[in-house]
Amino acid sequence: MKLAVNLLERLGAWVRDHVEGVGYSARTFFYMLGVSPGLLRRPRLLTEQLHFIGNYSLLIITLSGLFVGMVLGLQGYYTLNKYGAEQSLGLLVALGLTRELGPVITALLFAGRAGTSLTAEIGLMKAGEQLSAMEMMAVNPVQRVLAPRFWAGVIAVPCLASIFSAVGIFGGYLIGVKLIGVDEGAFWSQMQGGVDIYKDVFNGFVKSVVFGVAITFIALYQGYEARPTPEDVAGATTRTVVISSLMIWWLDFMLTALMFSK
Repeated sequence: MKLAVNLLERLGAWVRDHVEGVGYSARTFFYMLGVSPGLLRRPRLLTEQLHFIGNYSLLIITLSGLFVGMVLGLQGYYTLNKYGAEQSLGLLVALGLTRELGPVITALLFAGRAGTSLTAEIGLMKAGEQLSAMEMMAVNPVQRVLAPRFWAGVIAVPCLASIFSAVGIFGGYLIGVKLIGVDEGAFWSQMQGGVDIYKDVFNGFVKSVVFGVAITFIALYQGYEARPTPEDVAGATTRTVVISSLMIWWLDFMLTALMFSK
């Protein structure tokens, strides 16, 4: 009986702590949105973070998109060839990248490359008492530090996802047309005729925007709430990757069910 009571108490404490954490993170999120218009007075803060987050992630996104497109073209050809439909390879590659692989893989790479960097940066600023010093000087650290990085991430992820998909389609073209010998006209015509701008391209863009919001806020929140110790900053960086990855897959399922089930 005593063991059951202890387990119930622990479960209740765990639920209470997590509900409290969700509520506090939601309050932080909406507060950050509320102070974001102040960025209009200092747009350079945003452009600097766009360069740091987006430009430094461009190489890994481009190379990954190229190889994913090449693998998709190769595997797609082997599958379609069994049914005599290899002329639809361009359509398969384009739909796979714009609908699913482009936004999802870009988000996962962004979480591992930029998300961890943001968490470590904010965590180290907190450990070095830089955020406290800003508050002492009447500078809002949420507006000065978090908001520019948040909006830079929201803007960067859709741009990187678009580059990933475009390079991936080129990789599929290299494998399918130049290496295997699929008809070039059929490759592009099937793609142009089967890919819908709104249903496929725009919905994939919406996915990447949602992923950008989720990943960037998780990374910033983990760094902002980390205790000012090296161990907790390292733990916050790990939590950023784990939570962001799980959130990406959950959001991907929900958005796919809403967008493409009609």
